[in-house]
Amino acid sequence: MGEVATRTELSLRTIRHYEETGLVTPLARSQGGFRLCTESDVARLMVIRRMKPLGFTLDQMRDLLEATDRLDSGAEPADAELTDAERRELLDRVRAYERSATEQVDRLRTQLSRAEEFAAALADRLDQAAVRSS
Repeated sequence: MGEVATRTELSLRTIRHYEETGLVTPLARSQGGFRLCTESDVARLMVIRRMKPLGFTLDQMRDLLEATDRLDSGAEPADAELTDAERRELLDRVRAYERSATEQVDRLRTQLSRAEEFAAALADRLDQAAVRSS
């Protein structure tokens, strides 16, 4: 788990929380009781980690993960195929999250640009004050 925490840049406590809330399926355990993570578990954690700073809720994360899981594996039960309508509905859900993520990224870019302008203005003011005091 320590390696997974390092790879995903999530704390062990956060990973346990995501496991408890059902975002990550309960992890397998070794004979010694240690949690074992698959690459699929790491990929899910990375999706969650990327969604969190964009303001997505746990329910939205769960919804997106469910949609992508169904797209990746077909439908439940595992031997059933998705109908064209089901596939379209799942793809529409994923597209909605993509649009929402893109909109939030644009808002964050604007905020970052304003913050950089502010920091530059402060630096200019400090430079001017330093010249005056010389």
